[in-house]
Amino acid sequence: MRPEFRMPPKLRPGDRVAVVSPAFAAPGLFPELHEQAIRRIRAELALEPVEYPTTRQLGATPADRAADLMAAYADPAIRAVFATIGGDDQITVLPYLDPTPFRADPKPFFGFSDNTNLLNWLWYHGIAAYHGGSTQMHLAQGEGIRPEHLESLRAALFETGDREIRPVAAFAEEEVNWEDPRSLTESAPMIPSPGWSWHRPDRVVTGPAWGGNLEILHWNLAAGRWVRPSGDYAGCVLLLETSEEMPPELEVFRMLRNAGERGLLQQFPAVLVATAKATHFAAPRPPEDRQKYRDEQRAAVLRALEAYNPEAMAVFGVDFGHTDPQWVLPYGGRITVDGPARRIIAHY
Repeated sequence: MRPEFRMPPKLRPGDRVAVVSPAFAAPGLFPELHEQAIRRIRAELALEPVEYPTTRQLGATPADRAADLMAAYADPAIRAVFATIGGDDQITVLPYLDPTPFRADPKPFFGFSDNTNLLNWLWYHGIAAYHGGSTQMHLAQGEGIRPEHLESLRAALFETGDREIRPVAAFAEEEVNWEDPRSLTESAPMIPSPGWSWHRPDRVVTGPAWGGNLEILHWNLAAGRWVRPSGDYAGCVLLLETSEEMPPELEVFRMLRNAGERGLLQQFPAVLVATAKATHFAAPRPPEDRQKYRDEQRAAVLRALEAYNPEAMAVFGVDFGHTDPQWVLPYGGRITVDGPARRIIAHY
């Protein structure tokens, strides 16, 4: 059966929070940006950040990164845990984790991308968390924290009410080079948002959220780690987003097809699909090709749903994951998707 989720308690101003690098230690390469994020945790959130031995340590072993996570959860003075950024090898960290301190004192964890590994591990053990947040990307951003991100982050940290997740008018999909000092004062340019697109908006679904980065979920399924029987996900709201590696539409379909063959894709009555990142400094695309990529991804998701879960409701272009601004969403906590009203409500 699906676990009964333990909701982390809310914080108070002045609480201590861990800032850790359980994936890539970007602060080791870009310390000025990291220190800007640390200052903003104090100034914007009124919290006291605490770094751990591997927060800035490039090449730290999986065992050492796991030790930092366990130390943060074992310390009663630490009341939340922020990941600095994602990466590509967090799956190797999780075998070193003992769930005992996490269960004994659940704390809100914030991360996305490669941190989908840890989000899923916490979910498996019945601990709710939050999908979203990267101190290096969202708190350190040159011109300041985007309003949507700050609003939802504060709600996750301090509030117990409901928040409507709204479409944004504009978004950024390019990057400011972190090697350029201007990254401390400038943010990427904003362009009009493609908005949301609804598929089968004929019902209201409320359920605990699960999912995250599609590539990382596929790795977890391939490794057979921390995956519950498919029926344990029944009635959940599925979060799906893709990374800056921009998997082609055929690969997106195949990953979802594999989840369908497992009996997993069929369990979700509602699916939220994030605004797909469609360009990257390492693989730039001209503006005219970016919406085409998103349209092709949408078609791939709909093809998989038609084959394995034709009654599912889906919303495309939701602002979470590898997009900017980014809403921080409950993970294990509940989300309501109201098709007739075209609304998404996060229950913090």
